[in-house]
Amino acid sequence: MSDTTVRATPKEIVAAFQEAMYTRDWDRARTFFGEDSVYWDVPTGPTVAAKGPEDIIARATSVLDALVFYGNDHIRTAAEGDTVMTEHQEIWRFATGDEIVLPCVSVHVVRDGVIAIWKDYWDLQALMTKAPASWVASLGKDQSWLYDATGVR
Repeated sequence: MSDTTVRATPKEIVAAFQEAMYTRDWDRARTFFGEDSVYWDVPTGPTVAAKGPEDIIARATSVLDALVFYGNDHIRTAAEGDTVMTEHQEIWRFATGDEIVLPCVSVHVVRDGVIAIWKDYWDLQALMTKAPASWVASLGKDQSWLYDATGVR
């Protein structure tokens, strides 16, 4: 009898990752990345990216830890081969009571069972004009995770 291993599909991997992200299970979320994995928000550009599990999660928490609620209104997922795209709205609630519903498209490329590339597309102006000034002022204080992903495709 042969021993076969059932491998998760890219779509299943991304769904599990997003569940970890939106519950802020950072320990679990970091397991979806390899040392060469890269993440960046497209509106801020590839020069403000993060590489590897520790830095990707450090980048995410540098932005999200100030939120009292971080949620996801999933709209749809499209997957083909190693690429998974999700359309969703992120719900950001701040201690000030301010709330932002941010339309977003995420693109994930899954290779060898890990998310190799993660890019988020959203409206920078919509976020920055609605976010509390104290949160905006806190951005960029820790950039130990900074990586230039120019040319990563």
